[in-house]
Amino acid sequence: MIFPRFSKTSRFWCVLTALMYVGLSADMAAAQAGTGTRAAPQKTTAKKTITRKSTNSRPSTSSTSAARRSRARASRAAAQARALREAQEPRFRLDESGALVPDVRAEAAIIYNSETGQVLWESNAQDQRSIASITKVMTAVVFLEDSPNLSDEVVIEATDARAASTTYIRRGYRVTKGDLLHLTLIASDNAAARALARVSSHGSEAFIERMNAKAAELGLTATHYADPSGLLSANVSSAYDMAKLITYVSGDERIAGIMQKQNYTVTAGRRVINIHSTNQLVMKGDVDVQAGKTGFIRNSGYCLATLLRLPQGGPQVAVVVLGAKSNAGRFWETRHLFNWFASKAEDLLGTPLQAAAPAAAAN
Repeated sequence: MIFPRFSKTSRFWCVLTALMYVGLSADMAAAQAGTGTRAAPQKTTAKKTITRKSTNSRPSTSSTSAARRSRARASRAAAQARALREAQEPRFRLDESGALVPDVRAEAAIIYNSETGQVLWESNAQDQRSIASITKVMTAVVFLEDSPNLSDEVVIEATDARAASTTYIRRGYRVTKGDLLHLTLIASDNAAARALARVSSHGSEAFIERMNAKAAELGLTATHYADPSGLLSANVSSAYDMAKLITYVSGDERIAGIMQKQNYTVTAGRRVINIHSTNQLVMKGDVDVQAGKTGFIRNSGYCLATLLRLPQGGPQVAVVVLGAKSNAGRFWETRHLFNWFASKAEDLLGTPLQAAAPAAAAN
C-alpha cells in the first residue's frame, strides 16, 4: 500500500492530533476507573480536615489548669476527711510500766490537776512552742488588773484593725471596753486585743512588758509575749505553763464567765455584731468548760487550753493541746484526754469519786 506523502506542516498537525487523542482517552479511562488525577485534591482536602479536627480537640491551657486545680482540691478534701476520721479515734500506747496511756497526734499536751498542781499525764509538756491566740488569756489578765470601767466607750483606730486577720471591727467603730473583752475572748478578735492594750493604763508598748512581768510572777518560766493578739510567732509558752495560766484565770469570773459563753452581741453605733465562741467544746455544750481559749497561726498549729470539770460536780483538770494538725483535731484530742482521765480519775487522783460517765464524744 502506498501512503500519501505529507508536508512537514501536515505531519506536525497529525502528530499533535494523535497525542491529544491519546491524552483524552487516558483521562476518560481514569475517570471511569475512579483513580484519576482529580481524586488527589479530594484526598488532600480530607487530610487537612482530619488534621484540623485533631488540632481543635486538644484541651486548652486554661481548661487543663482548671482540671489540675480541681484534682488538687479533691485531694486536699480527701486528706482532710481522712485526718478527721483518724482524729476521732483515740490512740494509746504502753508506757515504761506497761500501762496503757494516751498517744496524742499533737506536738504537745498535758492533763494537769488544777487543785494540786500535779501533772497527771503529759507529752512534751515542757517544750516551748508558739501559742498563737492563747496569748489573749494574758491580755485579759493584764487589762483587768486595774479594774477598768468596762462600760467606757473606745473608738477603734486604724492601727488596731490594720492587718488584724481575724476581726469584726473597723476604724471608727465605737464599742465599750467590755465588748472588746468579749470580742477578744469569745471570737479571738485581734483588733479588739490590740485596742485593749492601747487603752489600758500601760499603753501599747508597756502593756507587753507588763504581760511578761505577770508571766514571771505566775512562774510561767517558758512563756514570753511579743504582742497582745498572738499573731506573732514570738508569743511562746509550754503546755505546762498554759495549764497553770488557764487554771489561774478560771478563778476570775470576769474572764471565765466570758469564756463560757457560746454567743454574744456587740453594738457599734448602728451596727449589730453577732459573734460565737471559737471553742467547739463550749459550742457543743456536752462538756463542762470552766475556762478555755483557742489559738492558731501557721507556726503554732491548732492549740487549745481548757479547764474541764467532771460531771456531777466532780474534780476539774486543765487539758492543754498544742500543735494539733487540724481545727477539729485539737478538740478531739482534748476530748480523748479528758475521757481517759475520767476513766482513770480515782487512780490518778488517789481519791474515790462519785460515779461519773466520761464526756460524750462529738457527733
